[in-house]
Amino acid sequence: MQTDTRHTSEKHKRNGEHILISLTYIAKKTDKNSGVELARALEHWRRYFEKSNITSALVVNDNYFIQNIQGSRPAINHALAKIISEYLEISPNVIEVEEIEVRKWDKFLIKHLTSSVEDEEYALQHFSAGADFNPYLMKSTQIRHFLNAIFAEDKIV
Repeated sequence: MQTDTRHTSEKHKRNGEHILISLTYIAKKTDKNSGVELARALEHWRRYFEKSNITSALVVNDNYFIQNIQGSRPAINHALAKIISEYLEISPNVIEVEEIEVRKWDKFLIKHLTSSVEDEEYALQHFSAGADFNPYLMKSTQIRHFLNAIFAEDKIV
């Protein structure tokens, strides 16, 4: 029995399950989904990520997504392929991939940037490179700092 456990463990190591990956992507919404459709999609992904042992931090507004997902190398690659194949309308752009030692997020976190003056001013003053919140104008370091700031209270300590 000991040999079977070790064999299974070695097989997982050959597939990269022991390596944690952090992947950040941005995307632009090309259609105006209703709030109900967005809520359904987010719930679908929350369940999928939970089942796949992927943690996530997602910022969304009326036009854009910024998402960081963290998990094993195979799980992240499979999730990215699923996002690309199932959501042709958002066309994700990967901006950063790195191996990590420890996850930054402990669950599926979501922040919806409203069109409120407070959200818009905070995002623009601290992180955006233009007059409107547009992650396509931001460098990867700005996006990383933005996610860290938005979810500061939700970090694993």
